[in-house]
Formats: sequence, C-alpha cells, structure tokens
Amino acid sequence: MVRYTLLRLLIFFGVLMTLWLVGIRNNPVLLVGLAAILSAVLSYLLLRGMRDEMTAKLMERHEAKLRAKEQGRAGASAFAEDEAAEDAEADRAERIDGADPSR
Repeated sequence: MVRYTLLRLLIFFGVLMTLWLVGIRNNPVLLVGLAAILSAVLSYLLLRGMRDEMTAKLMERHEAKLRAKEQGRAGASAFAEDEAAEDAEADRAERIDGADPSR
C-alpha cells in the first residue's frame, strides 16, 4: 500500500515538473490542477495491476475478519446455551431441595 501511494506521488510530481518545464509556471493553480488530473489518469492506467492486487488483499483480510467474527458468535451462543442449562439445573435443584444452591 505504501508502494502504491509513493508511486502515485512520484507520478504526480513527475507530471508537475513536466508541465512546469513546458511553461505552465505562471499560473500555479492551473499547474497543480492540471497535474492532479493528468496524474490521476496516468495512475489509473499505469497502476491498474497493483491496485487490483491491493484490492484482493484487502478483500481477503475483510473476509478473514468476518469469518473470525462468525466463529466468535458461534462460541458466544454455545456459552449462552451452557449458561441457560446451568441456570435451569440450579432452578430444578432449588425446587427439589427448597434451598438456594448459590449459598
């Protein structure tokens, strides 16, 4: 991700310097604006493969987090079932003995 960002910045400054050398140095707003637009187009075309790789890695990380979250929920529901069974058993014992099992 850092490599992609650095390459985008390099493309931007390369286009900026090229436009400055061409002669658009009198109007800095036009110079920076045009450099931003042209570098965005060039980055879109030149860095497509790298962007696709980054997207695939981000999707893998996201899906792994979702799987871990689902496994955590499954563990939490099993814990809740255990708690409910324990409570039911304690209530049953209380009714049979007539005493509070938590004492």
